[in-house]
Amino acid sequence: MTRFIDLPSMSRLVRSIGAARFLGELADSLHEDFLRWPEFDKSARVASHSERGVIELMPVADARRYAFKYVNGHPSNTAHQLCTVMAFGALAEVDSGYPLLLSELTLATALRTAATSLMAARALARPDCRRMALIGNGAQAEFQALAFHAHLGIEEIAVFDVDPAATDKLVRNLADCPGLRLRRAASAAEAARGCDILTTITADKARATIVTPAMIEPGMHLNAVGGDCPGKTELHPEVLLAHRVFVEYEAQTRVEGDIQQLPANFPVTELWRVLRDELPGRESPAQVTVFDSVGFALEDFTTLRYVLEQAERHDIGSDIELVPPGEQPKDLFRYARGARAEGAARRAA
Repeated sequence: MTRFIDLPSMSRLVRSIGAARFLGELADSLHEDFLRWPEFDKSARVASHSERGVIELMPVADARRYAFKYVNGHPSNTAHQLCTVMAFGALAEVDSGYPLLLSELTLATALRTAATSLMAARALARPDCRRMALIGNGAQAEFQALAFHAHLGIEEIAVFDVDPAATDKLVRNLADCPGLRLRRAASAAEAARGCDILTTITADKARATIVTPAMIEPGMHLNAVGGDCPGKTELHPEVLLAHRVFVEYEAQTRVEGDIQQLPANFPVTELWRVLRDELPGRESPAQVTVFDSVGFALEDFTTLRYVLEQAERHDIGSDIELVPPGEQPKDLFRYARGARAEGAARRAA
């Protein structure tokens, strides 16, 4: 049987564990798998672009398990009461191809994106960070805020969005988060002023310059999350050219990330090399670091394996017959016959 996790089941799982704990444990699991980076069969995601958005497939595998995610990105969806990003995915055994898990990944992707940002910031940001700016207050914002507050010591977050209703929603959702102060800013530049970590998670599919060189201060860590497909950026090119840039999977980020604006030979460092101590991360307190995050399939692999482990531990989800059971594997036609014939076949067996 295949474990099935729909949205109500995922919601129940997150609430059973606790969102903050879920984020921390997922970040730890991501770190474990990034340390095994060379063991994975990797490729850039397969994308189908349209005028209004993109639909992508994201596959990855190690020697034991294969995972994929279906995900979209349609910024205009909210005008039609649909999510900008929706996703589902599967985890399977490599040796047999048997599907172990079929799961919603819309909520889980929001959690894994924030957990990935947390993993990167642990390696790249200054350890004494206490203030963060959050530019873009949409569906991802609360997850980023909670991850950095609960696990990196962020005490104050300056929040800004061109849509005041998005900021209202963020402030309302985090009103009861103990020890966290939210401060509304009148602009992106005001939000960035004096912050230790600058997080950008805007949604518009446009070559935007949300962050300009004038907004950068010594020692900042830039967590650039929103520039994640061709033609979509958030950082001014000079911000990238002037500082050290870290990426997930270089071949994918060259096409989708903020570095798509730069020459192909612009130097970047893949994060896994920093986590494995093969290359340095932050080299001084005054250095500015940039994590040009686009999301990579290995992060979904980790999320699916973590979800399966926790769903089994908490007995959440249901077991479904997604594929035929083991008996009579060569007689697939019996599933195409009428119920009477199928029942006779079962009695004969």
